Amino acid sequence: MAFFSTVRRVLNGSSSSSSVLRSQWTSFRLSSTLTSPKLFISGLSRLTTDEKLQEAFTSFGQLVEAKVITDRATGRSKGFGFVTYSTIEEAEKAREGMNAKFLDGWVIFVDPAKPREPRPPPPPQPQSAETSEFGIRTNKTIGWCG
Repeated sequence: MAFFSTVRRVLNGSSSSSSVLRSQWTSFRLSSTLTSPKLFISGLSRLTTDEKLQEAFTSFGQLVEAKVITDRATGRSKGFGFVTYSTIEEAEKAREGMNAKFLDGWVIFVDPAKPREPRPPPPPQPQSAETSEFGIRTNKTIGWCG
């Protein structure tokens, strides 16, 4: 219990040494951890569009791109997107200003975008079917399959 009261006292600034710790903590917390100006936005509403995302993030700097990722089949939002700024500083301001805020009635979370991991190549297709001179593939079945 004494540990928690000491931590609370340090964070609340009731001792003189805590101001040093608090300033170091603040500078550590506010130091830029971004390595690129691209941000990953999660928690988007299914109704959020590229235009709404761009409108929400333009106040923090010059946007290069605002893209909501959509499902190929339905065309609806998958619930996440990406925002790219011209500088890392603008991206950091947007991260601090929009993280855990409401957009279209949903709480969104802003994180640094990670590079896309390479996908393994698709497995080769089996060549059991014969291809005719016209490009039609036929499968030969022995016996009746019904």
